[in-house]
Amino acid sequence: MPPGRLMLLLHFLLLLVFVAAKDARINRRAIVTRYNPTRNASSLTTPMQVGNGNFAFGADVTGLQTFQRFAIMSTWGWKNDSLPPGMTSEDIYNYSGVSLDNHGRNVTYMFNGPQPMLQWMISNPNRVNLGAIGLVFYSEDGKELQLAESNLTEIKQELDLWTGTMTSRFVFDGFPINIQTVSAQTVDGVGITIKSPLLRSNRLGLFIDFPWNDGSSKFSDPFVGTWTNASIHTTTLEIAPRKSVHAEIYHTLVASQFITSLGGDNFNISRNLPSDHRYTIRPTSHSGSFSFSTLWGLQRPRSIPSVGDMSSSSTQAWEAFWSNSGFVDVVTGSTDPRADELQRRIILSRYLMRVNEAGDYPPQESGLVNNGWVSSCPPFFPSKFQAKVISTRKFHLEMFFWHAQHWALWNNWDILLESSSVYDRFLPTAIARAQVQQGWPAGARWGKMSDPSGRSAPGQINELLIWQQPHPLFFATYEYRAFPTPTTLRKWEAVVRNTADWMASFAWFNTSTGVYDLGPPMYQVAEDNVFNNTLNPAFELAQWRFGFTLAEAWIQRLGEEVPGSWSTVREGLAKLPITNDTYKVYEDVEDEFWSDPTYINDHPALVGLHGWLPPTQGLDLGIAKLTTEKVWAAWNISNLWGWDFPLLAMSAARIGQQEQAIEWLLHPLFEFDDVGMPVGGVRVPTPYFPGSGSLLLAIAMMAEGWDGSEGPAPGFPGKGWGIRAEGLSKMM
Repeated sequence: MPPGRLMLLLHFLLLLVFVAAKDARINRRAIVTRYNPTRNASSLTTPMQVGNGNFAFGADVTGLQTFQRFAIMSTWGWKNDSLPPGMTSEDIYNYSGVSLDNHGRNVTYMFNGPQPMLQWMISNPNRVNLGAIGLVFYSEDGKELQLAESNLTEIKQELDLWTGTMTSRFVFDGFPINIQTVSAQTVDGVGITIKSPLLRSNRLGLFIDFPWNDGSSKFSDPFVGTWTNASIHTTTLEIAPRKSVHAEIYHTLVASQFITSLGGDNFNISRNLPSDHRYTIRPTSHSGSFSFSTLWGLQRPRSIPSVGDMSSSSTQAWEAFWSNSGFVDVVTGSTDPRADELQRRIILSRYLMRVNEAGDYPPQESGLVNNGWVSSCPPFFPSKFQAKVISTRKFHLEMFFWHAQHWALWNNWDILLESSSVYDRFLPTAIARAQVQQGWPAGARWGKMSDPSGRSAPGQINELLIWQQPHPLFFATYEYRAFPTPTTLRKWEAVVRNTADWMASFAWFNTSTGVYDLGPPMYQVAEDNVFNNTLNPAFELAQWRFGFTLAEAWIQRLGEEVPGSWSTVREGLAKLPITNDTYKVYEDVEDEFWSDPTYINDHPALVGLHGWLPPTQGLDLGIAKLTTEKVWAAWNISNLWGWDFPLLAMSAARIGQQEQAIEWLLHPLFEFDDVGMPVGGVRVPTPYFPGSGSLLLAIAMMAEGWDGSEGPAPGFPGKGWGIRAEGLSKMM
């Protein structure tokens, strides 16, 4: 063959190899397992977890709760404290608090009402830690040993993210111990396999213990429940073998009962003392291996899956999760040294969000790790209430966007369809809140912090915040983009109509200015304003205007007439307030607010005008860009946390500042610990999962783009970054 043709053929073959490599699917398993977290000592703040979205098991370095009482929590584990003396359930439904004037309309809210019922309604129902399981060590003569983690050596714990399998290895008294922990995926339980020579000599067993839970604990992370109040709750052991169930323990907290079912290899179980709720489990086979399976629930199960079945279900579910939805590879083709840490955050956030926030209801801010933070009275409450008003975290409709919207862009619809249906389930209570409790003429008002029935916890911010109101319109629109069918349109119709109806009712027509105003009274997204002196916040104006646009498009797709009030309010909403060529936080702040810490010290929602939101009616892109850059320069970044940093990144991406977007996602104040838990930062406890959800939303947007964006990975810098994405959807 002539040399020229040979050279041409070689070039052609190299081109084929290049194209094939470029088009090859991402080696997802290699990337996922590259970031398997490991520990050689327990964290004092965060567990390593296995779970299924409705149930999560937090473990210390032994793979159990031997030394650190991390929680076993669920979406269904709730209880009510006893009602205050003299109160009945009727007092819950008839409760009312303060009345506020809303432009001539007297509106009644539940906050600032009489105690002690106010605190009871805030604190109840409260989440329950279902229990704790840990190792029991014995001496050669059979005495139980009281050990610390420092008594263990050669500790190595690893979580296999691809299969959801946690493996803990360590040595005690010269003998190796290997523990494997997995979570079942279709039921709520764990499978535990222990291998050690200590089992043969009967020197190793398990304990299971049950705490008291109530709504009065402040900052109960990382531990939930009280282990010393044994006299105010009860447990009952029932040994009645049937099929795979060897024993059951009934835990009663006030009027709520939780059932722990135990199975696996044969064992003996006994209560330590009649006065406590700790039980000891001793294997009977004296072999070198012991398999133990547990289920938690509200009803007795017919059977308990074997540990092997739980392990298989975990492997299958996690492989499907990693393989069949969206994926972003930022590390394989990148030379930028920051790519590795960003990829670690992506992978671990994906894992933890599926463990903690893939259930039937919207999550709380700390997922199923702990009870998160609590709320005390704002300073304008009477001082005698200051120490009393405490709130255990419930479902967060306010933060639901940051918790869950990323599932749509990563195409995890099997997950999102479960929790987003809460809007349909809570619609009756939202209508009652708007029309019965508060007296609005139409629509449904969505709360901030709700219990499983949809009842909102009393609180000024809970009841006066408005940025969560358009959220269901976003969720509905993303679902229609994925499933553009009449079924989707009809499914969301009632929610869309009632959501927009209340928005139109709330907007007030100002006869002196000829525009529709938002507020007062209201809280804007940063919650740092004076609620009765805040008018037309810029972000809420843009967000509500866009929400009306989405609602109108929904009704038009149905082939029906758009309510005239929606279009009237949308077109007539006040213009975004401007000062010195930048947008203002809200209308009634001084023009020089940029130098006043009062207004630049919390969530920088102004950058969301063009970033979080697409360009909305009346938005000036030049002013929006100047506003974003002004926020970067003037805002008190040291006081930000969680979703603030992905919010800043999305704004940077939209205005073409891709390098700055990366900087925000890897900002020193936006931290993720060794197992991927999002660190709360200076103002909130760890973990703060809106940070994880917003990170994943920003990554999907930057990798796949947004409506109107051009080219691949438009939110990432070109130099040093080789981005590959599969199975993502664009952001609006």
